[in-house]
Amino acid sequence: MASAAFHQATGTLQHHPNSGFSQEFGSVPVKSILQCSKVDFGLSVSRKLGHCSARRSFSVVQASASNTSLVDPVSTSSSGTTTEIKKKSSEAALILIRHGESLWNEKNLFTGCVDVPLTKKGVEEAIEAGKRISNIPIDMIYTSALIRAQMTAMLAMTQHRRRKVPIIMHNESQQANAWSQIFSEETLKQSIPVITGWQLNERMYGELQGLNKQETADRFGKEKVHEWRRSYDIPPPNGESLEMCAERAVAYFKDQIEPQLLSGKNVMIAAHGNSLRSIIMYLDKLTSQEVISLELSTGIPMLYIFKEGRFIRRGSPAAPTEAGVYAYTRRLAQYRQKLDEMLH
Repeated sequence: MASAAFHQATGTLQHHPNSGFSQEFGSVPVKSILQCSKVDFGLSVSRKLGHCSARRSFSVVQASASNTSLVDPVSTSSSGTTTEIKKKSSEAALILIRHGESLWNEKNLFTGCVDVPLTKKGVEEAIEAGKRISNIPIDMIYTSALIRAQMTAMLAMTQHRRRKVPIIMHNESQQANAWSQIFSEETLKQSIPVITGWQLNERMYGELQGLNKQETADRFGKEKVHEWRRSYDIPPPNGESLEMCAERAVAYFKDQIEPQLLSGKNVMIAAHGNSLRSIIMYLDKLTSQEVISLELSTGIPMLYIFKEGRFIRRGSPAAPTEAGVYAYTRRLAQYRQKLDEMLH
């Protein structure tokens, strides 16, 4: 029963009152439906999409009431509304990480939606990112469908002091759900669901994918390639503009991730330069002109606090014990202190 509840909670996200997932993640339901469809901390921040993946349906997510959350334990009935949740939720952490260096980054190739893994340097960047966020609570992880983002998330979590295990959810079929069940309540409590979404994928670069960036500039002209790469609404041949990328990434963030933050969940997103630039455009209310000048460094985590319906940018932790970041919120500082008490 425990395993079934866990997979329902993170696959179809159905609540089971006796599950370990419910005990760990509390009792506040939030409805969410998934549809197909220099800044001061090393910030490196687009309409229709032709390659739509299968539609999924998520119904209920449980808010965290454990000491892994920044919010106070909340008990409401299963019929609680979003408005009620918003009133009772206090703070939640949002961590954004662009994947570490990939093998095609190293070769200076346009990568886009081609599924390329990390280099050795990329692995080291992901581990270093994990060290920086090792004291920040994480209840759920979202990644793109691409391996470089997933590797980054997994490697980062190996450094987290809670030692919880990120587990990728597979709900593509009934058999996938059944075969990946967990049969231990204690193990469920020490697990973090990882949800992958193609909507968080890198911008699709069309006919540029796999081409060397310098050779492409020589072939099409430096100004034309710069226009494709840095304009907001001009796509490369048969590819996506930043505007098109933002439409899918921000819609996914609003529909799937923001409700988790609203319910008190602490969320990490591991994704890509352009999908994260799109989300940051939404978080920081940037204009289309402002967003095209933003750059995201690989492997540098960015911390936001979601409080009273607003996103407050807190920069990037320089080290696990950097008081300047953790002291921004009392509950975040208390969480770090509790970790010290638990693990020493």
